Amino acid sequence: MIAAIKPAGSKTRGLLAYLYGPGRHDHFDPHLVAAFAMLGMPDPGRDEIATLTELARHLDEPVQLRNSEFGKPVTDHVWHCAVRAAPEDRHLSDAEWGEIADRIVRAAGIAPEGDDLACRWVAVRHADDHIHILATTVREDGRRPKLHNSGIRLGDACRQIEGDYGLRRLKKGDGTGSRRPTHAEMHKADRLGWEQTSQQWLEDRIRAALPHVTDTEELLTYLEADDVAVKPRRGPSGDLLGYAVGRPGDENDKGEQIYRAGGKVAPDLSLPKLRARLETATSEEHPTARRTRHTTPWHQATDALDTLHAELVDATGEESGMDARAQAHIAALGELIEATAQHAPANLSFELLSASRQFARAQRSQVRAEGRAADTVRLAARDIVHTATGSDGSALAALLAAMVWAAVLAQRWHEAKNHAHQADAARRSLHHLQTAADQALVPTLADLERRLPREQAQRTLARDVRAAVPDHAERILTDDNWPALAAVLADAEAGGHEPHQLLKEAAEQRELDTARRPARVLITRIQHTGRNPVRISRAEAARLRSTRSIPAASTPAPAEQRAPEPVAAPERGSRPRR
Repeated sequence: MIAAIKPAGSKTRGLLAYLYGPGRHDHFDPHLVAAFAMLGMPDPGRDEIATLTELARHLDEPVQLRNSEFGKPVTDHVWHCAVRAAPEDRHLSDAEWGEIADRIVRAAGIAPEGDDLACRWVAVRHADDHIHILATTVREDGRRPKLHNSGIRLGDACRQIEGDYGLRRLKKGDGTGSRRPTHAEMHKADRLGWEQTSQQWLEDRIRAALPHVTDTEELLTYLEADDVAVKPRRGPSGDLLGYAVGRPGDENDKGEQIYRAGGKVAPDLSLPKLRARLETATSEEHPTARRTRHTTPWHQATDALDTLHAELVDATGEESGMDARAQAHIAALGELIEATAQHAPANLSFELLSASRQFARAQRSQVRAEGRAADTVRLAARDIVHTATGSDGSALAALLAAMVWAAVLAQRWHEAKNHAHQADAARRSLHHLQTAADQALVPTLADLERRLPREQAQRTLARDVRAAVPDHAERILTDDNWPALAAVLADAEAGGHEPHQLLKEAAEQRELDTARRPARVLITRIQHTGRNPVRISRAEAARLRSTRSIPAASTPAPAEQRAPEPVAAPERGSRPRR
């Protein structure tokens, strides 16, 4: 159940006319289900004699009395709250809706329990699944009600009502969610042919800009270049005190540009919060100077996520004391997903952009982030948008696989901290990331399957798997991608790496219990960690090359499907057995 408080109004009769009228969505049988005093209350829906004017006058009496006694009249006295049940909820009777309305006005502070001088209110029902509550916010004694934080109290009341009436249980809000678009905003977007409301459009533009900039001044410049209307607020010294943004074409009735403060677009996009995120990660070192010989921006980002993984695992404990660092890492992860979406191939960008939008809710909680904790991840995101010129297929696949694991850990951390909405957002984002990771790995798998190791080499590598990851060996060896994993291990061994050790390290970096396809997880991890060759002798390199691969046309069946060959002449020479 959702209780949505609308902006305060000044015309009681005007709102009543809408509630009792045909409406935009076919209102039917409008009538009162509750009121501050039902006895003698005029109900234009059920009483032919009663009129809207009479009902409005009845509700406005305390307002008129106050206005006659005080010099400054009250003009924002109409309180409007729509209370809606979920589509799958059972049909509620008028009596039940009346009880719910009474609980809502008590929780909001409109009519506290036992207060005989509270505000006047009515609850109108004109549909099966919701009611509207109208109140005039002047008490019988002329004072105004205390409505501060009424939205939070209404949320708590709705959760209690859901349990008491057997309705769908929604998650408790924590004050960090974005404001829902109003019906007027959605109708305006539809009328102008926009796929998003202005608020959603602006949020996407600001989040897309974050990986590109290092401070708030640079952010405003970037947004202006991206066709966003920007209105900075500066002090006498010229220092930036705040900012507002607008969507071109979004104008009011007077033809003036409509602006929204950053904090109204999304809670984490206010100027102070953006400063805390952007201006802690400034680096004087040029991105290309941070590279090593075998490193690309994609590789650097994967290395940065290894640090994130370790910190989120440690922070998930009940008394870890690392919540501020974990929150910083999760916020930076959102920037990295956005940066990757902007530079990924077209066939992956849709899923990654969807993941970025979903993860925006997971980026913010009531935990205050420790700014510099996530510098490494944030710098990796900047390197991608500034220096990535193309995507190495295996490097991007490794990065996306690391993002999948990061999203899993972010979800676990939020669940451990009872951040229900953030955990849900991470879960939704995870679905898109997993789809993108699977798509990114397709070319790599096709290439590996064209150069499989010889059958004897596969059997030896299978023994490595059983020794290194015994708990998951059967899942890995029966996976359709096991031959491709064997090819990766053979490539790594040809570069001087020890397959057994690589398998152990990969399994330690990413636990395999929750992996849908453990062989794929190991492929991406081993390709990443084994990309740097190890110096070996010429004789050893020649021996390894002789056993690495054979043409795809003559590739033998997996070892499990063939009779074992004699062990007397192993093709891998003097490699020690375990």
